[in-house]
Amino acid sequence: MSVTLETGARVPVTALGHDDALLTELVARRLVGTAGGRVDDAGWVAAARDSWSRLPAGLRGALHDFRRDSGPTGALLVRGLPVDEGTLPDTPAVAGSVQRETSVPAAVLTMIACGLGDPAAFRAEKDGALVQDVVPVPGREEFQGNAGSVLLTFHNENAFHPHRPDFVMLFCLRADHEGVAGLRTAGIRQALPLLDETTVEALRAPEFVTAPPPSFGAGADATPAPHPVLFGAPHDPDLRVDMAATEPLTPRAGRALTELNTVFERIAQSTVLLPGDLAVVDNRVTTHGRSAFRPRYDGRDRWLQRTFVLADLRRSRASRPGDGYVID
Repeated sequence: MSVTLETGARVPVTALGHDDALLTELVARRLVGTAGGRVDDAGWVAAARDSWSRLPAGLRGALHDFRRDSGPTGALLVRGLPVDEGTLPDTPAVAGSVQRETSVPAAVLTMIACGLGDPAAFRAEKDGALVQDVVPVPGREEFQGNAGSVLLTFHNENAFHPHRPDFVMLFCLRADHEGVAGLRTAGIRQALPLLDETTVEALRAPEFVTAPPPSFGAGADATPAPHPVLFGAPHDPDLRVDMAATEPLTPRAGRALTELNTVFERIAQSTVLLPGDLAVVDNRVTTHGRSAFRPRYDGRDRWLQRTFVLADLRRSRASRPGDGYVID
């Protein structure tokens, strides 16, 4: 077998062997030059969907299994994917940076997004680009978002939005200089047994509001509706929270949110991503964040690329003009 799977209490790891890594790179390179070479073009996404079936069977099987059941951690780490390091430019250092031109990493992200569901983006965030850069930006070190470098608190991606992503993919092209920037994850499946009944009851009540993240700008909804933090199946609920943006509306909601964050810190797992590492987070049950790091702004800073996935694209049809991949 050229794909190995480590299981246990920690985030499971799927590692590509030499042959499967070469095949993945070959499929990605063939995709790069097709359908006009523009990441956000519907024709290129269609080509990526077709190319998904040419990826190694072991990789596709691991991702299909994760889509069906993301397990106790709600996260998966894929190692050994091609990033074409020899041709990478300097790490971008401007706000709103995205990947519009096709590349090997963009091809890998888009193919896997098509295997998990469909790639999606939000027009108010980074102008609806399907592949987005996650890089530190000078002057935004304290920013609670992808441009910052301080501790990024636990959050479901775009928790305020009715069509928030089902999966968030973070692909490492370049690690930080000191190797200390850890992707942190904490999910409700591991947290739920550690919460008392009173806390769970409060988290299930519509006594919370979540504001849009700063990355959405001033055009986002300024009057979010109250919502619960936990909803759905009693023993396997979904999760909707952003520790930097979710506010409690009642004293009991405040206590419950504090306890939830305490438990998240207790169970949190941290992984320093290396080039070729792809983290896939089940945004429905698991939050993510990042430990602090110190950028140098020398062209070799940490560089991740991010793509969102919707498992059921049709559910957002009314919000996607022309049945495209961008949600208004």
